[in-house]
Amino acid sequence: MRRGIYSDDHEAFRLLVRDFIAKEVVGDYPKWEKAGQMPREVFARLGEIGVTGMAIPEQYGGAGQEDFRYNVILQEEAARALVTLSTVRTQLDVILPYFLRYANDEQRDRWFPGLAQGSLLTAVAMTEPGTGSDLAGVTTTAVLDGDHYILNGAKTFITGGLLADLVVVVARTSTDPENRRAGLSLLVVEDGMDGFERGRVLDKMGCKVQDTVELSFTDVRVPISNLLGEEGSAFGYLGSNLPQERMTVAAGSVAQARAALTTTIEYVKERKAFGKPVSGFQNTKFELAAISSEVEAAQAMLDSAVLDLVDGDLSAPDAARVKLFCTEMQARAVDRCLQLFGGYGYMMEYPIARLYTDARVARIYAGTSEVMKSIIAKSLGL
Repeated sequence: MRRGIYSDDHEAFRLLVRDFIAKEVVGDYPKWEKAGQMPREVFARLGEIGVTGMAIPEQYGGAGQEDFRYNVILQEEAARALVTLSTVRTQLDVILPYFLRYANDEQRDRWFPGLAQGSLLTAVAMTEPGTGSDLAGVTTTAVLDGDHYILNGAKTFITGGLLADLVVVVARTSTDPENRRAGLSLLVVEDGMDGFERGRVLDKMGCKVQDTVELSFTDVRVPISNLLGEEGSAFGYLGSNLPQERMTVAAGSVAQARAALTTTIEYVKERKAFGKPVSGFQNTKFELAAISSEVEAAQAMLDSAVLDLVDGDLSAPDAARVKLFCTEMQARAVDRCLQLFGGYGYMMEYPIARLYTDARVARIYAGTSEVMKSIIAKSLGL
């Protein structure tokens, strides 16, 4: 269906990204999956063409363009090529906004040039072994000692944590018995700080090219100058970025569902059964027609929300609705597409198998489907 959310500048950016992915990503992608990570050099090359610095102010080497539509295009073009740039997505869509909104002038001078160039990689450490969606339950502590915080705790499921130079750690700097959400702060831990250790790389069922690790902090001395924003305000900071984070997941879900549909259509036209192409059977036609309708419905919902986000008007309940619908749609669409591949769909040499395993986490991270339903229900007065 017709989409009207992109300008000529957006489409020029799309062609730039499409060319980059074709030349720099597709050929090496299988090697990255086996290695379980995307090489640092890829971030640097993305920096050279301006992708990593798109939202960073011009004075630090960026383009000064905080338009989420560019981020969506990056996901659309990756999915179109049947790859993902999930670690890049996390850095640009989830982590960079914290630096853009809360870094002071000294921190901007120190970190923004490297972020723009793609030479400084980031991660955000929220989740702990005992806490998932309940951020108020964070047990990692940071105690002020002179001009440093003494940081202790452990984090898990940290995307990009293996290569990160800067890790934004959510830690408890004070406790208020009357308000569990108070007293959380953001501390930027830098690679090489004593007591900061990277644990095992977690073996996931999908998203193989995205490194996901455990991190530990033992008496790490973090200078006060690495406090991001105001002490004790992290819960509000995290909540304010959740709509964009959830839109990021939704955008990936729609793009990957569309990619699944496209590759399935190509397959059923070539694959023969009982003497004729699989595409000739009524069941195939009806299934793909139904999937196409669901993808277009999700796309329309997503595009409307993207424009709201760009205008600063996207509410938390609407972001939850979009994430819930788009990720659940992705699960249905990819599952039905895989079925049309038959036994070959179960083989990892076919991209539909990776699209299937990658899709499962979309209903979990950035807030589970159940959390999305709770947010929506609350907005209904329930």
